[in-house]
Amino acid sequence: MGSTQFGKFHDFCRDSTLPVCNLFVNNNQPPNKEFGGCVLKGIALSGDRYLGNLGSILLAFVAILTSLFLVWRSERKQAAVGRREMQLFLFGFIIIEICEIFSVGAFPLDAAVRKGFSAVHIAAITATCWILLLNALVGFQLLDDGTPASIGLILVSAFVFFVGTGYIALDTGFNWTGEFKPDSTTDYRNIALYVLYQLFPLICLVAFFALEAWLVIKILGETRPMLYLSAAGLLFVIGQVFQYVISTHICQATSGKINGALFETLFTLLSVVVVWFFWSSITEDDWPTPAGPAGYN
Repeated sequence: MGSTQFGKFHDFCRDSTLPVCNLFVNNNQPPNKEFGGCVLKGIALSGDRYLGNLGSILLAFVAILTSLFLVWRSERKQAAVGRREMQLFLFGFIIIEICEIFSVGAFPLDAAVRKGFSAVHIAAITATCWILLLNALVGFQLLDDGTPASIGLILVSAFVFFVGTGYIALDTGFNWTGEFKPDSTTDYRNIALYVLYQLFPLICLVAFFALEAWLVIKILGETRPMLYLSAAGLLFVIGQVFQYVISTHICQATSGKINGALFETLFTLLSVVVVWFFWSSITEDDWPTPAGPAGYN
């Protein structure tokens, strides 16, 4: 494991603004400074304080309001398959965005408070991606959608992921047991968080897109919804490119005023909105298709 980057967060935290990076910092300085990257200064405040990522903060508020609107719109689609399940996904996204305001938004908070928000942020990402994957399975009608069994299964399993990931994140940040303390201060390796925060959500997202593509092409026999699904995937990828690849270059070019986190928030929001439109399109009642899973015929 000595030569591999698996489990290491140093380079990510040097070049990007991620909630996990706050768990490795024990002071109130910007995380990027701790890791030797471009320091996100944002807007200068009194007392040598700063408000970084103002754009991300404002976009997070927009994301919260937009998600609440989509929850309301979902409620009006009374006959739509997976309506409650989609609403659970949107509520998960709302929790992510609330935490993002304080974890990525770089408010002048105490380090311990920022660690708390960051832990919840990471746990919410893991749980919400799991909920999204289960939304894809809803279309195959393994369980009747909207029933206590379906909603209960999603809530209980998501809660397990949320609590488990949140505990590991908190233990990493506050070093309660020493079990999840990074191996060293040069690479910041944390295998558990790497798997739960970086790999598991990615697996859930890829599986979601694969399952939904199968549903649309093989069962519905349609191509129009694939435009929504493809657009959602593309928007999400663009956001990640801004976060992990372009962020440090934007930071340097703007002298620390902004970085890629702003654009990651924007494109992730757009991706979620398009996912909702995709879901809405495949739950319409006018598909001229042969019999498929309940609610899709």
